[in-house]
Amino acid sequence: MSDEQSAEKKSVDKEALARIFGDVFPETTSDERDPQGSSRSSDDEWLRRQVPPHHGG
Repeated sequence: MSDEQSAEKKSVDKEALARIFGDVFPETTSDERDPQGSSRSSDDEWLRRQVPPHHGG
């Protein structure tokens, strides 16, 4: 198998796996992403905003 054929097979395999199992690994790692992005504290804040006033929130 030539290098071109093996590269093509790898891309096809990767596409097939993504189609079957979804995107397992993100394209970027956590240290490459914006630290202000989606964080747990923003999720906590959203949850606090959802508490009805009669629950003492």
